[in-house]
Amino acid sequence: MIVRKSVREIELMRMAGKITAEALGLAKEIAKEDVTTDYLNTELEKYIVGKGGVPIFKGYRGFPKSICTSINEEVVHGIPGSRRLKNGDILSIDVGVGYRKYVADAAVTIPIGQISSEAKKLIDVCENSLRLAIKVIRANEKLSLISRTIQEYVEKNDYSVVRNYTGHGIGRCMHEDPQVPNFVSKALLDADEILSQGTTIAIEPMICMGKYDTEVLNNKWTVVTKDRKLSAHFEHTIVVTDDGADVLTV
Repeated sequence: MIVRKSVREIELMRMAGKITAEALGLAKEIAKEDVTTDYLNTELEKYIVGKGGVPIFKGYRGFPKSICTSINEEVVHGIPGSRRLKNGDILSIDVGVGYRKYVADAAVTIPIGQISSEAKKLIDVCENSLRLAIKVIRANEKLSLISRTIQEYVEKNDYSVVRNYTGHGIGRCMHEDPQVPNFVSKALLDADEILSQGTTIAIEPMICMGKYDTEVLNNKWTVVTKDRKLSAHFEHTIVVTDDGADVLTV
């Protein structure tokens, strides 16, 4: 069931979103060559807590850290650790923040040092697909318009869209209804939702340089591309309004 949010609830989510966006801004500053992903985790956790937020990923379904750090062929849910970033890596950082019982969620993919032109294009296309999806959102539009916008733009650029993981509703919980796929399927069209004012969703295209097939590593969390080609990930939490999408994670 999709729960529309009140003005008060949206403002609390906006506060959570502001902390999330600021934490990702900090990540962009400190994610450099030779920095460990565990250091990023420690610094962002300190920042979030210092702003009165809760790093909502920590302990969520048993996840051991406060942020997700996914490098190169890792799609999502990478666990921060002793691995050091290298020149040419691309790093996806996903952050979720709770604030007074409401949640916001966002992600960016960051180039480390000098990256290849192919990697840069992948990042740019992923970020642009999110931007285009946000532009088409408004009350009384179908949810599938988001999915179609992302898929068509990504595939036009000769990349693939991950099928096994999707965006989601968000609010009091990290994952609420509806699911927000980045591709159009018969199941989506059969149960297509009409977006209503006050609906809050996290849109998060995950795209691949190769095929969209994924698998989970032995740590039970980190999702990688089966062909081990690069993947990128961007995400914003938004609220649907009559005039469009109001982005809460800025």
